[in-house]
Amino acid sequence: MARVYEEIEGRTGEVERYRHHPNGKGMVAARALIDPSAFIERTTFVEADADIRANAWIGAGTWIDRSAVIGEGAFIGANVHIGERCVIGRGARVGSDARLGADVQVAHGASVDRDARVADRTVVGSERPVMTEPTVRQTNRAPRRPRANGTDRFGKAA
Repeated sequence: MARVYEEIEGRTGEVERYRHHPNGKGMVAARALIDPSAFIERTTFVEADADIRANAWIGAGTWIDRSAVIGEGAFIGANVHIGERCVIGRGARVGSDARLGADVQVAHGASVDRDARVADRTVVGSERPVMTEPTVRQTNRAPRRPRANGTDRFGKAA
C-alpha cells in the first residue's frame, strides 16, 4: 500500500511533505521520526526532524516544531506549541494551551501547567512545575546582611 503525502509550503517558502500518522491521523512531516505506538490527534502537526518516542500522546491542535524530541510516555495537551529543538523528557506533561519557546528542556516526569508561557532556552526541572503565570518581583532593596552579633539592622536574628 502506497503512502499518501500532502505538500504544504513552510514559512520560508520551502515545500514540506506530510503524511497522516496511523495512530490518531495527525499530520507528520516525512522526515520526522515517530514511534508507531505514539498517538497524534488528527489536527496536530509534527514538523521535520522531530522525534516522538513510544507511547507519547499529542493532543488536538498541537504544533511540534522542527527537531523537537518528545520522550517516551510524555503527554502533550491540546493547542500546545512545542518550539524548535525542545526536549520533553520521559513521562513529562505539558498542559493545554501552553507555549514553549525554542531550546526548552523539560525534565523526565516534570509538568508545565496549562496556559503557561516558557521562554527560549529554559530548563524545567521535575521538582518545579512551570506555573501558569510566573511571578517575578523586582526590588531596589539591598539584601539583609547580618551584623557581627548575628542580627540585621532591625535587631532581628539573621
